[in-house]
Amino acid sequence: MPDILHKVGLKSSSVSEAYAALATIKGLADWWTHDTTGDSQVGGEIFFRFSDRGFFKMKVLELEPSRRVLWEVVDGPAEWIGTRIGFDLKQEDDYAIVLFKHMGWKEPVEFMHHCSTKWGVFLMSLKSLVETGKGQPHPNDVLIDNWG
Repeated sequence: MPDILHKVGLKSSSVSEAYAALATIKGLADWWTHDTTGDSQVGGEIFFRFSDRGFFKMKVLELEPSRRVLWEVVDGPAEWIGTRIGFDLKQEDDYAIVLFKHMGWKEPVEFMHHCSTKWGVFLMSLKSLVETGKGQPHPNDVLIDNWG
């Protein structure tokens, strides 16, 4: 099964700020989509809405403070259902490193190519949030094609 993988370094003396942006509703709304609701604790579900472009519902599987966040997609586009999204964190000198994985795609369909690029866009929004205090969540994200 193919996976989407990204690595981004966030200029920060601690991974705790990155972890808060990944593990809280407010943090997620500040870099991925403003319309984020739900329960971000283990076992909870988080809803991410993208205006008229769709939504995703994630079940929180793991939270290891300042180390790891893992979700399973339980609703949304058919290609995403059953996939897992993980963020592994580590400190390297002055950078909080985020190792991103969107795991378990059944096949590398065209939508996967789109999602890979959009994940890159949103991870840069996360970087901006941690480094400057302001991300570019949807609907203020960079549009890459007719899907968003």
